[in-house]
Amino acid sequence: MGTGTRNRGGGRREAAATPVAARRRSRHTLWAATSLILAVVATGAAAAWWWLAVPATPEFLRTGDQNVLLITLDTARADVLGCYGGSAETPNLDALAAEGVRFDFAHAHAVMTLPSHASILSGLYPHQHGVRDNIGFRVAPGTVTAATLLKAAGYSTAAFIAGYPLDSQFGLDRGFDLYDDRLDDVGQTSEFVLAERKADAVVRSAVAWLGERRSRWFAWVHVFDPHAPYAPPEPYATRYRTNPYAGEVAFVDGALGPLLDKVRAAADRPTLVIVTGDHGEGLGDHGEQSHGLFAYEATLRIPLLVAQVGGPARTGKQGGAGRISPVPVQHVDILPTILDGLGLPALSASRGESLLGEIPDADTRASYFEALSASLNRGWAPLTGVLVGRDKYIDLPIEELYDIASDPAESRNGADARATLRRTLRARLASFGPSAPGPRQAEDSETAARLRALGYTSGSPAVRTKPYAEDDDPKRLIQLDQEMHRGLELSQAGRMREAEAVFRSLAARRPDMSLSHLHLAFVLWEQGRAEEAIAALRHARTVVAGASEVDWRLGMYLAETGQVKEAIPLLEVESARPDAGVDVLNALGIAYDRAGRSSAALATFQKALAIDARNAMVWQNIGSVHLHAGNLEGARQAFSQSLQANPRWAGSYTGLGVVEMESRKRQAAIEAWKKAVELNPAEFDALFNLATELINDGQNAAARPLVQQFVATAPPAVYAKDIARLRAWLGPGGM
Repeated sequence: MGTGTRNRGGGRREAAATPVAARRRSRHTLWAATSLILAVVATGAAAAWWWLAVPATPEFLRTGDQNVLLITLDTARADVLGCYGGSAETPNLDALAAEGVRFDFAHAHAVMTLPSHASILSGLYPHQHGVRDNIGFRVAPGTVTAATLLKAAGYSTAAFIAGYPLDSQFGLDRGFDLYDDRLDDVGQTSEFVLAERKADAVVRSAVAWLGERRSRWFAWVHVFDPHAPYAPPEPYATRYRTNPYAGEVAFVDGALGPLLDKVRAAADRPTLVIVTGDHGEGLGDHGEQSHGLFAYEATLRIPLLVAQVGGPARTGKQGGAGRISPVPVQHVDILPTILDGLGLPALSASRGESLLGEIPDADTRASYFEALSASLNRGWAPLTGVLVGRDKYIDLPIEELYDIASDPAESRNGADARATLRRTLRARLASFGPSAPGPRQAEDSETAARLRALGYTSGSPAVRTKPYAEDDDPKRLIQLDQEMHRGLELSQAGRMREAEAVFRSLAARRPDMSLSHLHLAFVLWEQGRAEEAIAALRHARTVVAGASEVDWRLGMYLAETGQVKEAIPLLEVESARPDAGVDVLNALGIAYDRAGRSSAALATFQKALAIDARNAMVWQNIGSVHLHAGNLEGARQAFSQSLQANPRWAGSYTGLGVVEMESRKRQAAIEAWKKAVELNPAEFDALFNLATELINDGQNAAARPLVQQFVATAPPAVYAKDIARLRAWLGPGGM
């Protein structure tokens, strides 16, 4: 047997002379990600302002004996669909619009996926249901939604989800018999680069479920493809080479074809079909490339189609008249429409109105909206606003007022010229009584990594002690947003020195934005400059008062570099917070174990499991504690629990390899380490163990590429001594 190894949970075994002093490792996992990175309608609208006039018998749309299909198009601008005069060819959705009603002036209430869908399904504004961002919020238990109401009414219910922001853990799964949120992620513990699944895969699952239904049903089908990055498959990639965003929308339309054909062909009962977007996409409008920062029409205005198809008297026939309605409508109207169409009681808490009848005072009805991500994560001024008719008011330190009818591009701010209207709309906004966001839940590392892969990052802004001023207005800070994205792109590309310069500049220009300091510390850490990374976080603590994430990440770095006496008090304070998440407890448990306090470590990890009993990272760390204590069976059980939670969790294969080696099952150990490296090439402990064990076995040719990979990619901040030893083994010119 080869040289024994010091690992986070094992002793040292001596053996015959070997070429390399191997250290079989099974390190704790601090966090799942290796980084803090991430990751005007032109139509022939009717001149008259009328509402949904269904030809012949209105009862077609108001009958309890019909199904309901809700389709949400993630990140879909209204003006990209063909039926709205857009550049994407969308024949399936165009045909649906021709069968029912296309609403020409529909708006969301939020510009992020989770809060927007919470409003669609609950009929409530964000400040009512409490979900204000994709990160740190959950739909509260007991929230009444379309699914809970229809399930109680005897409908079969199912949801088919394409994007991670709607994962079941966020709370929208309640009331669904089936919540199909299986995503095509690759399972590397370092990064989840495919936290979505393609529209055609989602539709296949939905069509299969519909094929088994014999009674009334409610199905929600969510497609995510138009979300960045824009990479439509062929033939759409070629056809839309210069406009890949439109290509994604065209691909989604093609994928929805079999689903719409399925419900049209149903002869047993009709189906009420509602199609909408959760929010739009900036695509450069007002300087915003994606969404979440502003609430201009590019991201707030969404498509909305309502039709009834299929049924015994309508199979193969158009059930509507291709109507176009210019009346202002909003997401909170969707649930009342569903309930009205099924003859179910209205929801008293909703401010929405059914789209199946005339809306009282439609032209003067107000619609609330917000964009709070920059405030929650960067400390910028919060954005709220209201739409009344075609007048739009945005409440920021620099107030904005637009007449969308005459200025659809929102290029002329009339806040000063129309002061009376500005004051009136400000009062209308206040009448909603919007509350400040409640405390956010800390996300565990796996959740944060998946969201970061989609471009959603969180931060802890400084505690606010003074009113927001014009310098806090997102309009004044758009260049910082663009620079932040540039820094993230550079770091994702491995250009750490360039990314470092960007984040240093951002930290200097906006010291209270914790994200800049966190990213700066990370890129320093990745370059092996551990003490500089720690110094950056120490500095951040002096300029970002009360930033919890800065404190506990400093504690993590200190623990990783062996400075546990300083790390433990920091992490103990953070773990005592009521919103402390798995990562903080995980870091504290690691620090305790490295300080020789294994009982305290295990107790802390148990607290983490109380939050998330199936957290693979925590189970891995419990295994490491047992391994350190020589409890091989306890370690094996914990690593096995980790792999039950996530069969692709590379770190636990690393730990199992150490257990097998300590149990004198050398080949089993090698196979476990091979599996770890296969799952995640950045699983450096497994890479080191595998390479050195092959060297010890005299398999130098097989070991050499692994050694070269380790020397070239392992972070010096953690592996400096190991890198030096293996570089010496390679010899001059060995790389």
